[in-house]
Parts: sequence; C-alpha cells; structure tokens
Amino acid sequence: MKKELRKEIIRKRNSVGDEEILSKSHKIHNHLFELDGYKQAKVVMIYVDFRNEVTTKPVIQRALTDGKKVAIPVSKKETTTIIPSELKSLSELTEGTWGILEPKSEFMRPLEPEEIDVVIVPGVAFDQRGNRLGYGAGYYDRFFERVLDTHRIALAFELQIVDDTYPAEHDVPMDMVITEERLIIPK
Repeated sequence: MKKELRKEIIRKRNSVGDEEILSKSHKIHNHLFELDGYKQAKVVMIYVDFRNEVTTKPVIQRALTDGKKVAIPVSKKETTTIIPSELKSLSELTEGTWGILEPKSEFMRPLEPEEIDVVIVPGVAFDQRGNRLGYGAGYYDRFFERVLDTHRIALAFELQIVDDTYPAEHDVPMDMVITEERLIIPK
C-alpha cells in the first residue's frame, strides 16, 4: 500500500511544471517565515530540495541572512543515518548521496542533533495527523529518535496531502505540515 501511494504521489509531483513549483514553494516559504517557531529558532536543519520537492535553497539563504545557524542533512548510506552539518554558504554544496546536494567534504561541520531547534523535513506524502510517508529508507525516523524535542516542520504541496499514510509504529509524526494553501497542525 505504501509503495503504491509513494509511486502515485511522486508521479503527480513530477508532473508539476517548474513555474508552478516555484510559485507554490514561494507561498510555502512565506508561511514558514511567519511562524514564531522559525523566527525564534537559532539552529535550523533544512533539507536541500531534489526532484520537484518544495524548493529550499531560498529558505536556506534566508535563514543564513537571518543569522541562523543552518544545518544540512548528510545521508550516510552505510548506516542509513543522517549527520547534520553546518552550512555557511550555498556554494559549499555538491552532489552527494542519492544525487542530493550535500556539503563538500572540506565543509563538513557536524553538529550535535540536540543543538537543532527546528528540522524542515521533506517527504512524499502527509496526512492530517502529521504522519509522513518518506522515501522508504527510514533516515529521518532514525534521526528523530535522537532529537525528540526538536520541532518538526514538513514542507509539502497540497497534492501531497492524503487521507492516510499508513504509518508504522516507528514512524515519527510532524508537528506541522505547511502547504501552499494551509498549515496543518495535528491535534
């Protein structure tokens, strides 16, 4: 069930044109920047967008401009874990694991997960309860086990909101999902 849902949502997301991606992402960014959680955060971990995800380079740049410490998730394939690495400039990024941009090796500055105030999370689909359907490897669920008190905010297009993501027991729900149309705050 999860596999079919994942395929369907990725197919829908991939059919969205570049202009629409940018326009909807811009609305999502504006919702994020208005949140007290974002404004008060000193350290923010932000994924680097990949394959028609909500764009994040403008968020990374804004967070750096706002004087926040920015961490980028670095995927370690061997251990299926994430290492948060401080980023000081978008120019420090290069293609890494899975083809996703990560800091070049000389710019790896690992941070302790406990330092992070807010994690901006990618995903394939989300439901009204904040449950997330990821890409299937469990990187973020394992990471969240280490940072239970960190505020988890997902960025998603409205087309990624579904009735049920069929969460497993180990799946960690989001505190909030931001789309171009609304904020979903699970009860």
